[in-house]
Amino acid sequence: MENITKDPAYNAVDPSDFPAMLEVERYGQRSSAFDRIISATHDHFWDPLDKTYIDFSTPFDIENEYLTNPAANPDLKTAIGDKLNEKQKIKLVNLGVLWSLSSILHGEQGALALSASLCHILRDPGAQEYAANQTREEARHVTGFSAYIKARWGKPAKVGPALGNLLNELVSSPLVWKKLVGMQLLVEGLAMGAFATFYKEARDPLLRHIMQLTMTDEAFHHKFGKIWADRTIPKLSKSEHELIEDWAWEVFQILLYNLASPDQKAWIYESVGLDPAWCQQAFMEAMTDAGIREELQEASNIFRVLIKTLLKAGIITDRTRGNYAAYIDMAELYAEGDRMIGDDIAEEGIKFLMKLNGGKRLVSPSSIAAE
Repeated sequence: MENITKDPAYNAVDPSDFPAMLEVERYGQRSSAFDRIISATHDHFWDPLDKTYIDFSTPFDIENEYLTNPAANPDLKTAIGDKLNEKQKIKLVNLGVLWSLSSILHGEQGALALSASLCHILRDPGAQEYAANQTREEARHVTGFSAYIKARWGKPAKVGPALGNLLNELVSSPLVWKKLVGMQLLVEGLAMGAFATFYKEARDPLLRHIMQLTMTDEAFHHKFGKIWADRTIPKLSKSEHELIEDWAWEVFQILLYNLASPDQKAWIYESVGLDPAWCQQAFMEAMTDAGIREELQEASNIFRVLIKTLLKAGIITDRTRGNYAAYIDMAELYAEGDRMIGDDIAEEGIKFLMKLNGGKRLVSPSSIAAE
């Protein structure tokens, strides 16, 4: 497999070819495509170690209160919930939050490593600066989610096999297109849906706050992927487009059927006295195409947001449209505007940060598009 480069802003070199970065002509070949995103970083600066921005000492009774709305928990919508008393349900839901936040933390670590890896291979100084800027922002997300998890549970859960394998593939890949489609569109699209869902369903104000702060950064990271799509997808050959489209569908299926699957988190069920194998069976019985379709009607559903991301990026064509149509009304999704579910939440967060930081301007993530 080779890099699929249709715009000079995404020209890349081998990671070991540092002399290519010292070529004098390279410094003057800077794309302006990412300048607005880079400049906007001042508008959404926050420090997870500064209580002015977020105070992780804020208490919450994790033993007796739900961290999130239990009605949004997928396990409680199956026969699993019938086996539990109220105390066990609270434990199941809150450990599920630990699992999800740990997955988010591992995803942020993957995004940090992937962004840093782009600095080693992107020749364009503007693209390289953007990647360095995102690396710094992903690092504060790692700090922030680590602090929240430590405050509520002490330490994160181990990464699940499905997510761990995908992150390893993306970070270690030498292909710019796979890194950008995989992380900036697929994983970031999934993350924006997850953050929006947590923001909506959280009963812990601290959890809600860290989600919004993170979204002020992630909305711009998502736009970086959109810029790549706008400049690349229309110029692909048929075979190149099919390669990317099929790979995206493959990754989507892995995420859909594995991220929330009981077999990825057996320890949670064991902690409330349930057999993980039985829970897996109950989960799969409830996970019909019709059931998934009903869940995906919710605007903030993480997979609905992910499908919209791929559709609006031009990656989904008539070849695979029917695959996704088994779960969602694609015509309805296509008719929606380009704004993503998290944009409004992010923009409100930016206004908060600008007031806190004494800023004087607002560059909204939704206003940034490819030139």
